[in-house]
Amino acid sequence: MIKTAHWRINHLEEKCQSNDDHSTASSVRMAKVKQVGLLAAGCQPWNKDVCAASGDRFAYCATLAIYIYQLDQQYNEFKLRSIMSEHKKTITAISWCPDNPDLFASASADNLLIVWNVAEQKAVARLDNTKGVPASVSWCWNSADGVAFVSQRGPLYIWVYGGPDPGVTVHKEAHSFLSDICLFRWHPTKKGKLVFGHTDGSLSIFQPGCKSQKHVLRPESLEGTDEEDPVSALEWDLLSTDYLLVSNLHNGIRLVDSEALVCITSFCFPSAAASVQCLAWVPSAPGMFITGDSQVGVLRIWNVSRSTPLDSFKLKKTGFHALHVLNSPLAKKAQSSCCPSKSQHTSSTSEAVPPPTLSQNRSFSLPPGHAVCCFMDGGVGLYDMGAKKWDFLRDLGHVETIFDCKFKPDDPNLLATASFDGTIKIWDTNTLTAVYTSPGNEGVVYSLSWAPGDLNCIAGATSRNGAFIWDVRKGKIITRFNEHGKNGIFCISWSHKDSKRIATCSGDGFCIIRTIDGKILHKYKHPAAVFGCDWSQNNKDMIATGCEDKNVRVYYLATSSDQPLKVFTGHLAKVFHVRWSPLREGILCSGSDDGTVRIWDYTQDACINVLSGHTAPVRGLMWNTEVPYLLISGSWDYTIRVWDTRDGTCLDTVYDHGADVYGLTCHQSRPFTMASCSRDSTVRLWSLTPLISPLLLNILTNQPWEKIIGNTDTAMVPGSPPLLCGKVSRDIKQDLDKLSLDIRAKKLRWFSECFSPPGGSSNLWDLVSVINGQDDSLLPGSYSKGVMHMKHLLKFKTSEAQELTIVKMSKFGGGIGAPSKEERLKEAADIHLRLGQIQRYCELMVELGQWEKALSVAPGVSMKYWKKLMQRRADQLMAEDNDDAIPYCIATGDIKKLVTFFTGRGQLLEALLIAQEWMNGSLWWDTGNRQRGARYEEGACEGNIRAPQSSPVNHTTNDVDNRQQYQSLLHKVCRELAEWYFQDGCAVLAACCHLAVDNIKLAMCSLIRGNELELAACVGIVLGEAANQSTAYCLELLARKYMITPTWELSADLLQMIPENDILLAKLCAFYPGSTDDINQLHERCGLPSLEECKALAEEAMCEGDLFSAVKFHLLSSEPENALQIGIDHVKEQLTGSAWTVDSVQPILDLMSYIRTDRLIMAKLTEARSELLILCGYIGGLLAIRRQYSSIVPALYEYTSQLLKRREVCVPLKIEQLSAELDAWRVCTQSNSNPPSECQKEEFSCLERRIQPTDSAVSVLCGADYVTGSNLPSHSDVQLSCFTGHRIQGPVFLLEDGKSAISLNDALMWAKVNPFSPLGTGVRINPF
Repeated sequence: MIKTAHWRINHLEEKCQSNDDHSTASSVRMAKVKQVGLLAAGCQPWNKDVCAASGDRFAYCATLAIYIYQLDQQYNEFKLRSIMSEHKKTITAISWCPDNPDLFASASADNLLIVWNVAEQKAVARLDNTKGVPASVSWCWNSADGVAFVSQRGPLYIWVYGGPDPGVTVHKEAHSFLSDICLFRWHPTKKGKLVFGHTDGSLSIFQPGCKSQKHVLRPESLEGTDEEDPVSALEWDLLSTDYLLVSNLHNGIRLVDSEALVCITSFCFPSAAASVQCLAWVPSAPGMFITGDSQVGVLRIWNVSRSTPLDSFKLKKTGFHALHVLNSPLAKKAQSSCCPSKSQHTSSTSEAVPPPTLSQNRSFSLPPGHAVCCFMDGGVGLYDMGAKKWDFLRDLGHVETIFDCKFKPDDPNLLATASFDGTIKIWDTNTLTAVYTSPGNEGVVYSLSWAPGDLNCIAGATSRNGAFIWDVRKGKIITRFNEHGKNGIFCISWSHKDSKRIATCSGDGFCIIRTIDGKILHKYKHPAAVFGCDWSQNNKDMIATGCEDKNVRVYYLATSSDQPLKVFTGHLAKVFHVRWSPLREGILCSGSDDGTVRIWDYTQDACINVLSGHTAPVRGLMWNTEVPYLLISGSWDYTIRVWDTRDGTCLDTVYDHGADVYGLTCHQSRPFTMASCSRDSTVRLWSLTPLISPLLLNILTNQPWEKIIGNTDTAMVPGSPPLLCGKVSRDIKQDLDKLSLDIRAKKLRWFSECFSPPGGSSNLWDLVSVINGQDDSLLPGSYSKGVMHMKHLLKFKTSEAQELTIVKMSKFGGGIGAPSKEERLKEAADIHLRLGQIQRYCELMVELGQWEKALSVAPGVSMKYWKKLMQRRADQLMAEDNDDAIPYCIATGDIKKLVTFFTGRGQLLEALLIAQEWMNGSLWWDTGNRQRGARYEEGACEGNIRAPQSSPVNHTTNDVDNRQQYQSLLHKVCRELAEWYFQDGCAVLAACCHLAVDNIKLAMCSLIRGNELELAACVGIVLGEAANQSTAYCLELLARKYMITPTWELSADLLQMIPENDILLAKLCAFYPGSTDDINQLHERCGLPSLEECKALAEEAMCEGDLFSAVKFHLLSSEPENALQIGIDHVKEQLTGSAWTVDSVQPILDLMSYIRTDRLIMAKLTEARSELLILCGYIGGLLAIRRQYSSIVPALYEYTSQLLKRREVCVPLKIEQLSAELDAWRVCTQSNSNPPSECQKEEFSCLERRIQPTDSAVSVLCGADYVTGSNLPSHSDVQLSCFTGHRIQGPVFLLEDGKSAISLNDALMWAKVNPFSPLGTGVRINPF
C-alpha cells in the first residue's frame, strides 16, 4: 500500500512541477454520447469448453467475446464486470489458470491463442499461429506460464509464454491419434497425467514414466464397430489419482479406472431418450456430480455409489450445453431486503421452469453449491442447487453477430434485433430482457423492418431463405417471399407511408417492391448486388438504393419506368446503407466501404458534404428525428461517430463496441436514446442528450419557444445552437397550448421524458404525480409494473395476483410462449404471501401440490384452518394409500380415521395399537390448544397478517408504536433497495424507491449523486417546496456546468432561479473571462455593480471589517488578485487556532476559487496560487470525509502533501499532520484495518468535530457518486487512474493535459469538494 501511495505521489509531483507555469487552460473534452444500457450476448452452443470459473468469477463465450461475471460481495450476487473481445473469429475454448485467478486463456478459429489478465482487462500474451484450430485448451500442470492446446488429431502443443525460455513445444507422446480430439484434461494433482476424449468414443491416457494408452475404454456397445459416439464430457475425480468420469453423447456416463483400464460403474438413465451433454463434480460433496441433458434442460444429481440419479429436475425447455460448479458457494444473504425480488434477473417470459418440488427420493441432501448453466439456446444462468432456484438467469441472448435493430413504431420500449444466429428477438429496453423470439431458425437474418403503427408484424430478410413476415402476437411466420431465390437479401424495408408495400434488395442485383400479399409492383435491376434501400419519409413513391457499383440510385414508383430518376456517383467503393433525412426534404446520406459518409441533395443533384473519419467500411446510419443536422454512423472500425452535417465536424466518437457496428436506431418519441448492434453480439443503449444539453436547460429556465423549437432552415445555420424540429416536440407544444392549468409541470415532465433514456424516468414522473396528489385513475397501465408508491402497493399487487390466478393460458408471446398455469399460480401465491393474504397463498400452494408450504404458514390464518388443511391432506394421502397420511391424522387428533385406514389395509395390529392409545388419552387433541386457536382466530383478519390498524379515536400507545415500527421498517427496506439500484448504475430507479415512501430529499440526493442533474432539477421544481434545498444545489451544479463559452447567460438564468442567489451570481461574474464591457454587461444582468464600483465597495468593506464582502468585491473588480491575499491570510489565521471548523473556512475558500483562471495562473501569483490550492485541497479532503467520498480522500491528502512539499509556501499545515490524519481516518473507518490506537482515536475524534456540519441538510448529500453506465463494461482503450494506478471502470474524465485520467465518478466528487484540477495547475475542473 505504501509503495502504491509513493508511486501516486511521485506521479502527481511530476504533474505539479511540469504545470507550475501552465499559462492557458486546455479545454477538457468529455464524451458526449453516454452509454446507458447493455444487452449481453448468450453463450455459444458450438464448442465444448466455453464456460469456466475461478474463485468469485465465472466466464462464458459468445461467438466473438468472453463475458466475465464477478461476485459483488456487498449484495452477494454476480454482476457482469467485463467483456473481452480481441478474437476476430469464433472462440473455440477457454481455460482459467488454476494458480492465478486473474489469468485465463482463450483460443479461436483464426488460430489465435490469448492469455488475459481479468483484473487489468487486457491481453498479456498472444500466440498468432496455433497450426490448426484449437479444440481444447488447458493450463499446464507444471508451469504457471504454460498453456497446452490441441486441434483435431493432435499433436498436443505446449506454449510457454513467460519465463526464461518462452516458445511452443510438442508433447513427446500425445500425437498421431486415429480419431479427432473432442477435449482433454490434465489431472489436477497427479503431475503430468493427461486424458484425451475422442469422437470415436475412446480415451487416450498419458502419464510420465508409464506406457501411453491410446484409444482405450470405448463404450462396450461400440467395440468392434466403426460407429462414432463422441466424448461429450470428461472430468478427473478430485479425490483419486486414477478415477475418471466420462460421458459419451449416446452411451451415457461411466466411472472408469485409468490405471486398470476398466469401467467401474455405468450410470443408468430413467429414459433411453436422455443423453448427456455436460457434467461437473460438486467440490463441496465428495462423490457427487451433476449432469445436463442435451435435448431438454434436465439437471440430474448423482453419487458415484449409485448407478441411478439421486434426483433430477427440469430447469429449461432447451437442452444444456455446458456446466460448471463454483468452488466457493455464495454466503447466505444477510437480509433478503438487500436485494429486489429475483424477478429482476429472470426474464418475465423466460423459458425457465418454476422451482421443482421435492422428488420422492429424499434420502440425500444436496449440498449448497452454485452451478453455472449454459443452454443450447444461448441462455446462461446461475443455479442455486441447495435452494433449487435460479440466482439469476440471462435468457435468450443472441449468440452471434447482430446485423440490425429497430424500435417498434408505436412503442419506444420494444426493440427488435436480427442476428446471424437465425433469429429475431424483441427486447424490453426498460428491463433489458427478451420478451419474444421468432419461431424456428431462419439461417442468417440480415435485416428487419417493423410494420407501420400497431400491426405487430416484423419483416425479416435472410441469407438463403428469402424474406418473411412474422406475426409477433400469433407467434408464427404468416408470409414468405422467395422472388430472389437462394440469393441473400441484405435489406428489407416496410413502407411507413403505404403499409401494403415492402421493398427488398439482394445479391442478385434486384430491388423488388411488392405488396404484403406477394404481388410484385416493381423489379429494379442494378448492375451488381444491392445492399441497402430506404423509403423517402416525405414522398411515399420514392425509394433510394445503395449498390456494389459504388452508386446511390433514387427510383420513383409512380412511373412505370424501371430506370432510376437519379444516380449519385462519388463513392470509391461499394455503397451499403442509404438513409433519407426525416426532417429535410430531398436530403439523403449513404455509407460506403471507402470509409466515408456522403450527404446528397436530391433537388440539387449534388453531394453537399463528405464525412471522413472512419478507418473501415461504414455500416450503421441514423439521422436524428428532432435535430436536423445530427447524423450518426457505425463502422467496421468498431466505432460510432456523431456528425454535425452543417460543417462536417465529428462531434464525438464512441469506442465501446468490441467489433463492427452494424445497426443504429432511435425511436421518434424518444429521439435522444439510440440503440446500436454489433458483431460483438451485444446491443447497447446510448443517451445523446449531452449533445444538445442546453436545450433542456432552455426549457428548464422557461426560455421563449424560439430558443427551443424552430424550423430546419434556422437549425441548419452553421454554429447556431440546437433546436427541436421534429414531430414529438411540435406535438408537445400543441398539447401544452391546450392546457390552462399545471402547464410548467407538464412541460418539464413531457420534455424530460422525451430527453431521458429508458430505465425509470416515466416511473419517476408517475411517483412525482402521485406525491403531488394526481388522481389515481390518470396513472398509466405501466405504473403497476414499476416501483409503486406505498399507498398503491397492496391494491395493485392484490389485483395482479387475482389476474394471475384467473387468466387462462395466453397465446400471446411468440416463440418464447406465455408462462404456464403453474408459473402464474406460483407468482400469484408469492404476491399474496408478501401482502399477508395467507389463506389465499395456502389455497394456491395446495392447487400446485405444495402442501408442505401451505401447512407451514396455515397457523397464521387460524389453528382451525390449519387443522382443516391437515385433514384434507390426510384424506388425499389415504386415497393414494400412502403411509405419509399417518402423522397428519395423529397431529389433528383424527384417530378414528386413522384406525379405519389401518383396518382397511389389513394392518389390524397397528389399528389396535392406535385405538388403545387413543382410549388412554395419549393422542387426544389438546383442548388448551383448541381454545388458544379460537382466540387467535378471533384476532385474525380473514387470513391476512394484521397490519397496524388506524381508527379516528382511542389510539393506544401500542397502536402508535406498531405503526411507527411498520413505517420504520418500510423506509429501511426502501433505502436498501434504493442503494441496490444505485450501485447497479440505476440512479433514477433508486430515486423511485425513495419517492415510494415520500422521501423527497433522498430521492433528489440519488439523482444528484448519479449526476442526473437536468432530470433532478425538473423533478425538484415540480415537487416544489419539499425539494427546494436540493433543487437549489442542483441548479448551482448545472450553472457550474455551463460556465463556459457560449452558455454564460444560461448559467446566469439558472442561478437566478435560486432564492438568495447573491453570492452565487457574484461567483459567476468573478469567473467570467470576457472584456471589460462584456463583464460590466454580465454584472448588470446579474444585478451587480460595475468593475469600478466593485473596487470602491471592496475598500469600503475592508474599512468596515467585513472581510467576506471585501473578498467578494475585489474578485468582481478589475484587480481580482487583491482578493487572494486578504482571504488566504484570514483562512491561515483561522487554521492556527484550535476551534475552527470546515464550515468556518470553506465559504471564503470557495468564493476565492472563482477568481478568473487567466489571473490566477499569472507568474506573480505563484505563491498565492500555491497557498490557495493547498488550502482548497486540505479542506476538500475534510469535506470528502464528511460526504463519505472514500475513494478520493487519500488522493486529496496526497495532492495537498505534494503541493506542500514542492511549493514555496507559508501555511499552518504540516505533511506529518496530514499523514497522521489520513492514517487515523483509514484505521477508524475501514473495517479491514487493525484496531486504532488511542492517539488515532483522538485524532479522528478531532477530525469529526471539525467536519460536523452546521446545517443538517448537508448530511443528505452523503455517499459516493455513481453515474449511469459506471457498471457497464466497454471496450474503450484501457485508462489508468492517476489517483490509484488501477484501470478505470465506467466513464473516464481526462484532465487538462489531455493524458491524465480519473474516473468520471471521482472527478464529480473531487469537483464538489475542491474545484481545482488534481494536476495542481490552478485550472478549475468541470466534469458535470
